[in-house]
Amino acid sequence: MQNTAEYICAYCGETNLTFVDLSAGTQQSYVEDCQVCCQPNVLFIYLDEDTLEIEINSEPES
Repeated sequence: MQNTAEYICAYCGETNLTFVDLSAGTQQSYVEDCQVCCQPNVLFIYLDEDTLEIEINSEPES
């Protein structure tokens, strides 16, 4: 099951839309390039199992 969520690029501050695989667990992390500036962001995804609310934090890839 997939859903979409937004995150803020750690480099340029622009909002990005990404797909989140809800079946991959309540805590996930992976690298995704910003759709605006193309810089790699490490995304930390937290899923509330009860409400299916998605929270995404991003950091620059180092």
